[in-house]
Amino acid sequence: MRETVVTSGGVIPGWRVIRSDAGRFWASRVEPFPRETEWHAPPFRTVDGDTLDELRAEVERQEEAARAVEAVASTAAGEVTA
Repeated sequence: MRETVVTSGGVIPGWRVIRSDAGRFWASRVEPFPRETEWHAPPFRTVDGDTLDELRAEVERQEEAARAVEAVASTAAGEVTA
């Protein structure tokens, strides 16, 4: 599969965006998410979409999932130390 790095209008801060030769958009987070995550549950480090707008929405879902995981971990850590 040939891929093209998207630069014009395809910037998502913190994510590397590419477009496959089939025309799908993919994004991979440059840095891993702060907390270790499972392979089968969000947040996922690499996502795809049919359009750049769909890809942006999917990236935001992953970032929201990461924030939720962080909030749960912070709450659990507070319960353990309190």
